[in-house]
Amino acid sequence: MEEKVAISMAGVEQNRPHFKLGPLDLEVPAGYVTALVGPNGSGKSSTFRLLLDLAKPEKGTVTVLGKRVGGGDDVELKRRIGYLPENTNSFEDSLKAEDKAAFVRQWYPDWDVNYYRELLRLFEIDSSLKLGKMSKGMRRKFELALALAHRPELLLLDEPSSGLDPIAWKKMIGVLHRHMERGDRTILIATHIVEEVRRLADYIVFMDYGRVLGMYEKDELLSSWSVLFVQGEGRPEWLLRTVPGAIRTEEAGGSVRIVTSRAQQAERWCESEGYRIVARK
Repeated sequence: MEEKVAISMAGVEQNRPHFKLGPLDLEVPAGYVTALVGPNGSGKSSTFRLLLDLAKPEKGTVTVLGKRVGGGDDVELKRRIGYLPENTNSFEDSLKAEDKAAFVRQWYPDWDVNYYRELLRLFEIDSSLKLGKMSKGMRRKFELALALAHRPELLLLDEPSSGLDPIAWKKMIGVLHRHMERGDRTILIATHIVEEVRRLADYIVFMDYGRVLGMYEKDELLSSWSVLFVQGEGRPEWLLRTVPGAIRTEEAGGSVRIVTSRAQQAERWCESEGYRIVARK
């Protein structure tokens, strides 16, 4: 039986003054969670905008849930999609959360008010607050509840756990697992959190410099993932570009923490370049 595809991008290119996205060739399977992984500025958010027709490609075709994006009236298509952007809109700060929810629900015939209220209780959200008065974490939880309330067929999540405390993060993971239980829904999530990938993803797509570097099954790939703590000259940004398989690098108490998908090659590289490995996970 041929596997269904939720998202297809073929030869997609977008040019901006200081960044080129693509060419992108990507197929995201329906019924699974796919994680889009890459450093800041690699093109993840730009890819989401193309999927939603919020930006136009110069070349290529984008197909979402069997419909060509940018081909005309897309109201029905967007009703099948839930979207959590990475950044909130400051012009909404003066709105009460309950007023934004009342506006958003008008666009979704399948809006489930009982499920929405359940999410508010679960995430401990005070919907009487103005959005600008909410903490970053509460606002993130509220926006996630909005994205989920119509139980979308395709859920696009751009760094969803940004600002969440550990308890809220665990609740989010549980909610997303339950969302996928029916087996006919799809999630595309952009994240840099390794544990999020471990707990949620079925497939992993690596992006860098506006290109897709590869798509892999999670279980096969994570067996070779490792976290190294190294000491030596070199900034995390440079190490991210040079260490084999590097997915994330950051300062960590006098050393640099490197998450790599090619542990053995990364260790050999560190030894050859004079970096001392002080710890492994």
